[in-house]
Amino acid sequence: MRLEFLGAAHVVTGSCFLIHTGDHKYLVDCGMYQGTRRLREMNYEPFPFNPAEIDAVFLTHAHIDHCGRIPRLVREGFVGNVYATRATCDLVRIMLPDSAHIQESDAEMLNRKNARRSEEPITPLYTQADVFAALEHFTPVPYQETVDLGNVTVTFRDAGHILGSAILEIVVREGMQESKLVFSGDLGQPHQPILRDPEQIAGADFLIVESTYGDRIHRDYDKETALLEVVRDTMDRGGNVIIPSFAVGRTQTLLYYFYNLWKEGRLDDDIPIIIDSPLAIQATRVFLKNYEEFDEETIAFFGNEGMIPAFPQVRIAETAAESRALNSAEGSAIILSASGMADAGRVLHHLKHNLWRPESTVLFVGYQAEGSLGRRLVDGIKRVRVLGEEIAVKAKIEVLDGFSAHADAVQTVEWMRAVTAPRPAKVFLVHGEGQAQEALKERIQEELG
Repeated sequence: MRLEFLGAAHVVTGSCFLIHTGDHKYLVDCGMYQGTRRLREMNYEPFPFNPAEIDAVFLTHAHIDHCGRIPRLVREGFVGNVYATRATCDLVRIMLPDSAHIQESDAEMLNRKNARRSEEPITPLYTQADVFAALEHFTPVPYQETVDLGNVTVTFRDAGHILGSAILEIVVREGMQESKLVFSGDLGQPHQPILRDPEQIAGADFLIVESTYGDRIHRDYDKETALLEVVRDTMDRGGNVIIPSFAVGRTQTLLYYFYNLWKEGRLDDDIPIIIDSPLAIQATRVFLKNYEEFDEETIAFFGNEGMIPAFPQVRIAETAAESRALNSAEGSAIILSASGMADAGRVLHHLKHNLWRPESTVLFVGYQAEGSLGRRLVDGIKRVRVLGEEIAVKAKIEVLDGFSAHADAVQTVEWMRAVTAPRPAKVFLVHGEGQAQEALKERIQEELG
């Protein structure tokens, strides 16, 4: 058995791991690189394997940095099944078409520029047609159920990261010998709303663990109150709160908190909360469909009202025209819009119309990859180019890191500590920048030996 690390090594994005066993090859994830231009260019590089020789793909979850190159994989010859949880299969049916739309739009825009320069046109990484072909390969697997492919078995455990996210227990059989590989996928924080906590694992020979926040410890604070303070401070200044929010997971969590604040009488009825992301709207419907995957507290909290029940100030901007109209609307509002790293989507229009306004706030509530617009704003850049226009950054930039869907260093080590015998012979750290991986490595050595 041989394991190759083909992505998310010393970077957060591009997850892709290749398992060789005998004459068979299996992929764990096949995600897109995101962030810097160099990273994005890596999505176009040839696969370091023949897609037609891959027997199956085991997908940890629906985020694009884990599934985003699967349409290209299928287009280039992959004919096997993509195994994922039922909720993940539901989510990729909205996320991959959205990704293809971005690829096609970006290629169209660049080709208009190339035509003016008499340069050769480029092709998108993949198209909507490629996505629909790829979706035919997805095979849903319930949590706790084992897929047996003969020389390999795979069991999906709840990772608590986003709806449908999974820890993969993969047992490889070679003759009389068995090796158990456990891929953490993206581990969620315990005790978060909506999702169940990451499951504990019974033994592993090899442990492949994410390290996104390997150098950080999330602040322990009242997130609802902190969120409310940002809103009130901005409303007092007469501005808008723009929240670049991941369409899957983060938007629903924020709505959960806003709903609770409203239910407690702490959030005024006259503050509009706008969901301006077609993908987030579709994702929320997928959440409703998979209500049984929520934790017991969330089900008890909402009771018969269902997840994200309507409350007075929530508005949905379904169309592009409704989205544009927000930029000329009077008064203040809270606007949740994708993408979460502010690199694409409708949020760019809201940033263009609010970054120059000192009365507005841009609130980041998730990881910002190196090279992303969100990362540059968090790092304090004073001027940025948004949709072709250079803009002075005068809005207040706020970060609330406790909303992260990733476990921090302490939580990751505690999850590893709970792995029962046999203890892993080797631990591999992935899905993290170099500094985070080194810090987590030192913590693991100090605490777990």
